[in-house]
Amino acid sequence: MRLLQAEIIADLHVQPVIDPKEEIDRSISFLKNYLLANPNYKSYALAISGGQDSTLAGKLAQTAIQELREEKKDSSYQFVAIRQPYGQQADEDDARAALDFIEPDITVTTNIKAATDALTATLRDAGLVVDDMSRGSIKPKMRMIAQYAVAREHAGVVVGTDHAAEAFAGFFTKYGDGGTDIDPLWRLNKRQGKQMLKFLHAPEALYNKVPSADLEDERPQLPDEVALGVSYKYIDDYLEGRQVPEQAAETIEKLYLSTKQKRHLPVTIYDTWWYQ
Repeated sequence: MRLLQAEIIADLHVQPVIDPKEEIDRSISFLKNYLLANPNYKSYALAISGGQDSTLAGKLAQTAIQELREEKKDSSYQFVAIRQPYGQQADEDDARAALDFIEPDITVTTNIKAATDALTATLRDAGLVVDDMSRGSIKPKMRMIAQYAVAREHAGVVVGTDHAAEAFAGFFTKYGDGGTDIDPLWRLNKRQGKQMLKFLHAPEALYNKVPSADLEDERPQLPDEVALGVSYKYIDDYLEGRQVPEQAAETIEKLYLSTKQKRHLPVTIYDTWWYQ
């Protein structure tokens, strides 16, 4: 195993092999215990896109909430699913299928188009260009603003979908989809998340669809693997300690090293990791 590969695996806590049921139970217990330790909160709120990650996180959160309701005889525990399209979502059918599978207690829709377009116009009036990549960064931040507003009204905690196969590359928007309270998928790679959804009998189309953040207007539904420059197969193999082609390993390691700051809270004068 490569030296940096071992460091990355340790940093992200990826296991070479998982038992899907054990990881499902582990995640559900984690979610239940967090609310029990923080009794001011009574719900989980999560944006459901129709992709693998939010489908899995949503099912885990809903199950945790259901178990808490039954165990504590407390009907105030709720799971809130949030739909957040930008205008019309191309894969809306997948999002609806995910909701049918998760069966949330409450569903809220907060379309971000008007807010995103208004902020874009304001920034351009101030003399900024606001290109397609910039708008792609604004969208998840708008979504997170809405998620926290929804969560607050339901005494809730915002659930994130970050996992090892994206975290290694900082493949999220800081203070956007990366700005959450709890990440039950942390430690898992893409392959392992799929194994868990299979165990949970999720619709096959949801975990076999091509992953896409779908943030760019000029390149709609851009596959994550194109944006990353490396396939999830090689990413998962690498994170499980396997040998991958040299070019794939170099790409993964370059992404990891160049995005280190995205995996940390704001730097203070007492932090040293950033220049080591």
